Parts: sequence; structure tokens; C-alpha cells
Amino acid sequence: MCKFVDATNKDIGYDYCIKFFQADKASATADNRGLGYIATKLSRAAASNTLKRIDTLMASEGDKKIHARLSDCRVLYSAAVNLLKVAANLNAVISDTETCENGFRVLGVTSPLAAEDAVFTKDCSIALIITSTFW
Repeated sequence: MCKFVDATNKDIGYDYCIKFFQADKASATADNRGLGYIATKLSRAAASNTLKRIDTLMASEGDKKIHARLSDCRVLYSAAVNLLKVAANLNAVISDTETCENGFRVLGVTSPLAAEDAVFTKDCSIALIITSTFW
């Protein structure tokens, strides 16, 4: 399946896809539906981890404008955790990371969540590519 993911989205890459699935031992024996479930589950876990990072950043951020952007991102990632209970919401979740990044671009500052947003987008894209083969 990672060859298919790589062929569909070169930004993800075969090696990243393999590493992504190695986080769940069940992926070694899973069929495509199982991989779709695992990818969605791993994406949801990434969103939860990013929420924790946002909370940490917000607790120490003194700049009110950056704090407000982090707050916006927190709302988006909280929604992502809930939306990822259903794989059909993957497109919406992917666009939320771009919304989060745009909030910092408007301020003219580098997003403190750029790395997390990039990884989360890749993770959700893997889940989306796999689940799109189901219908």
C-alpha cells in the first residue's frame, strides 16, 4: 500500500509511509481496510499529541497575537480529534492544518506548529489515500 501512497502523493514518500505504519504492529498483517483504520487511528493520535504541544506553548507564550493563533489552532486540532472518529472527515481535517498555518503567516511569524502541521497533514493524507480506495 505504501507504493500506492507514494505514487499518489510524492510529498509523503514511500519511506515516510513505511515508518508511519511501523508505529502500529497490526499494520504488518492488515488488509487495506485495516490499514485505513490504522492510518486514521494514528492520525487521531498525532492530533492529540499536537493538542498537548499547543497547550504547552500557550502556557508559556507572552505575545497575545501568537497566543490567539495558538488558541485558533487548538480549536482546529480539538475538532480534528473528534472528526477523525469518522474517516470521511479526513479532507476537512487536512484543510484545518493549512488554516492553522495561515494564521501565523498573517502575523508574519513562523508557526511554532509547522513541524507538527506538516507531519499531521502527511499522516491524514495517507489515511485519505487508503480510505479513498474503499468507495
